Amino acid sequence: MGDFGQLLLTHPAWGWVAVAAIFLIVELITGSGWLLWPAASAALVAVVVAVMPSLGLPGAIAVFAALTVVTTYIGRRFLPKSLASGDDDVNDPHARIVGHYGKVATAFVSGLGRVFVDGKEWSAQADGDGDGALAVGDRIEVIAVEGGARLKVRAT
Repeated sequence: MGDFGQLLLTHPAWGWVAVAAIFLIVELITGSGWLLWPAASAALVAVVVAVMPSLGLPGAIAVFAALTVVTTYIGRRFLPKSLASGDDDVNDPHARIVGHYGKVATAFVSGLGRVFVDGKEWSAQADGDGDGALAVGDRIEVIAVEGGARLKVRAT
């Protein structure tokens, strides 16, 4: 038997640490959110096996299975829905720009123009009538994103 096998026989907690590490690595690669709970469960089993070495492999597997079910349920039940569903994309500038302030880059004609917000120039539509109401340099607030990339703005 190799050195690794001898280590696992004398210190079975290290085997569970390795299982936790494998689950964690796969979770980092896939980003699914589901393997975090088995990784945490395996780490907890490592602690249990270190405290109670007489538990044995069948008992440790039973504890792992029970902990995985419980931690997955608790994690999914109490994790905020926005994080669990994956609807919020932190890399989506359109979702984050609402509520930000900027300046008018080109004068608005018939309610349409361009604004400069967060270091970018955007196509914009004035809120309400807006017939020429916004001039170059006026301060605006983004109140919505319409049609994918057109900002709806109002003067502040």
